[in-house]
Amino acid sequence: MLQHEPMSLHTSLKVGGPADFYAIPEDAEDLQRLLSWLRNRNIQWMPAGRGYNLLVRDKGIRGAVISLERFDHITAIEGTLIKAEAGVENLAVVRFAQRLGLGGIGFISGIPGTIGGAIKMNAGAYGMGLLERTDRLTLLRNGIVSDFRMDELDYGYRHLKLDDGDIVLAATFRLEERESPYTEDEIRKDLELRRTKHNVGHPSAGSFFKNPQGHAAWRLIDAAGMRGAKVGGAEVSEVHSNFLVNTGGATAADFLSLAVMVKNAVFETSGVTLEEEVRIVGEA
Repeated sequence: MLQHEPMSLHTSLKVGGPADFYAIPEDAEDLQRLLSWLRNRNIQWMPAGRGYNLLVRDKGIRGAVISLERFDHITAIEGTLIKAEAGVENLAVVRFAQRLGLGGIGFISGIPGTIGGAIKMNAGAYGMGLLERTDRLTLLRNGIVSDFRMDELDYGYRHLKLDDGDIVLAATFRLEERESPYTEDEIRKDLELRRTKHNVGHPSAGSFFKNPQGHAAWRLIDAAGMRGAKVGGAEVSEVHSNFLVNTGGATAADFLSLAVMVKNAVFETSGVTLEEEVRIVGEA
């Protein structure tokens, strides 16, 4: 377990103060032992993946950050079901399914990050969400590892409601039979689309704001004249205006101030209130 670990080393935005503790458990049993150790010392904790959708404030995180990066196994179960642990990269899951002649989640190919993060935000594209292809989730709830069917859980657009303290350990996907060349075409198109439209050239967290119902966030930001707006080292990308990027030396405070500017400008021009898609954590 690391102490006083800078979260700027573990987030795609490359900002964030230190976490009091940073732990990387090996498996579910190791995680349970870690949580027991933290509870006995009254230390708060939060799980994290690879930090692709995370903005940590500059004063850092009091307590422990638990990385699930070693939860990286994928298993074929039966029929069209595969199970992927939380730390597996999104593209790796698509490729694994492709080798089995299965598909249906090619739309996550170009989304950076891991299955745990993708599940928690119901990542998706082209009108599809990952949880629509999910059969059940394996959660650590109240110290016990249990499976939950999706009809037992509350989820929607970019949203999954879990109990406080829940940790997503794995997801079981119900896919469909699909020839490998068809999936390859999906992967290629998705990666190419993201390369051309989302290659912003600087560290980012992907889409910073959710798309309001009936709107594209980037169009609202453009209409408000905020493309290229900058606070310190944080900038609204000239390539894709729903990406806030670190042009060098940015702080979390820069991103938070810039986000407020963008939201105010959008509300003034369109009457729409933007909501952050990135998860903002840490000591204010």
